[in-house]
Amino acid sequence: MRIAERLSSDAAVLESTSIRWPPSAQLWRGLAYAAMALAVLLVGLPMYWMLLGAFKTNQEIFTSPPTWIPLAPTLDNFPAAWRQAPFGHFYVNSLIYTLVSGSAKLLQAIFCAYAFAFLRFPRKNLVFLLLLMALMIPDEFTVLPNFLTLANFGWTDTYQGLLLPGFVSAFGTFLLRQHFLSLPREVLDAARVDGAGHLRGLWSVVLPMSRPVLATLVLLTVVQRWNDYLWPLIITNSTEMRPLSVGIALLFQKETGTLWGVVMAGTLYVVLPVLILFLLVQRHIVEGIAAGAVKG
Repeated sequence: MRIAERLSSDAAVLESTSIRWPPSAQLWRGLAYAAMALAVLLVGLPMYWMLLGAFKTNQEIFTSPPTWIPLAPTLDNFPAAWRQAPFGHFYVNSLIYTLVSGSAKLLQAIFCAYAFAFLRFPRKNLVFLLLLMALMIPDEFTVLPNFLTLANFGWTDTYQGLLLPGFVSAFGTFLLRQHFLSLPREVLDAARVDGAGHLRGLWSVVLPMSRPVLATLVLLTVVQRWNDYLWPLIITNSTEMRPLSVGIALLFQKETGTLWGVVMAGTLYVVLPVLILFLLVQRHIVEGIAAGAVKG
């Protein structure tokens, strides 16, 4: 009985001393939750409508009022989309474009960021300033010069023309450089005392402490490469060389009318790999951030 009375008294004390939000703070907190709910709705509603359309017939898609659950779910749209466009070629080209170009971009960002953070060379600040200036130039401004340069080499509609302009990442270099500067230099100095060179220090010390930022950069790079549309559209001419982001346009039929269920199913072919990757990498990002917060 005494234990129960003590627990009840402790609970009463905690309840009386608990933090009570003022009315203004509660209002701002409610507005924040409302804004997050609106953001989720704006992002999730088109995705949900795309998912519904992939399992609907073309007639049901145009019914009014719209149905939010398919009345007669069908899987015919998926094989129809696969037959209507050569998705096998599209997947191969997208994987090559994403993996090769993304890996080269990530390696360039890692090595350049390490050089800017830990090495000494003449005019380092000036070179970094030029890098920051490159961040201010939209990618669309570089499309025409890159195309003319590669066309002079005869690299249009080739893998080297498709891949080469994506080997450099000014944003990734900037992001990693800022993170590398925040790492404790004592750990890297201790590795150098033990005889580790720059490559060993980068591989064994810097990169393990940078897993959250690396995971974030990998995710951003993969999504950007996988969804890239403008450059593959301009540099490729044949259907066999085009990735998913460009090749999906073959599903739109101007003469006979577009089958929107087939288009939605083909869009799922594009979205699902990136969505699965995000779900896998998100766990590592959260774990890495939590581990970094605990290490202080």
